[in-house]
Amino acid sequence: MLASAASAADADREPLDRLPTAELTVESGGRSHPFKVWIAATEPRRNQGLMFVPKLPAARGMLFLFDGPQVATFWMKNTLIPLDLLFIAPDGRVIRIAENAVPHSEATIDSMGVVLGVLEVAGGTSRRLGFRAGDRVRYESFGVH
Repeated sequence: MLASAASAADADREPLDRLPTAELTVESGGRSHPFKVWIAATEPRRNQGLMFVPKLPAARGMLFLFDGPQVATFWMKNTLIPLDLLFIAPDGRVIRIAENAVPHSEATIDSMGVVLGVLEVAGGTSRRLGFRAGDRVRYESFGVH
């Protein structure tokens, strides 16, 4: 990317501290794992995601929420750190986990099913905490609270 284009992209980015935040819990293996997340529920915020973020603390993440159930695809262009993506069905069940997505990759990461949200956490978190497909994400937008 040209330097001038990079500057324009920087100017268009919304600082993370302006995004709404919430707390959610991932239930896995009989344990509850709390996360404080930024909420990306609008098209511009979903498009920005965690691009250009140099570090993500262990108990932080971003929750992408969609207007309705859909198949979702992601890529890691302009993302500086590896991330785990938990694809969440409308009932809160994790249907797929993409672990350690490669920074800067333009390869498509597909939900492989219908989701209402995607939780991005620091790369390696899923393995460290034992997250698996079938785990539950407890958050108000999902069918299970």
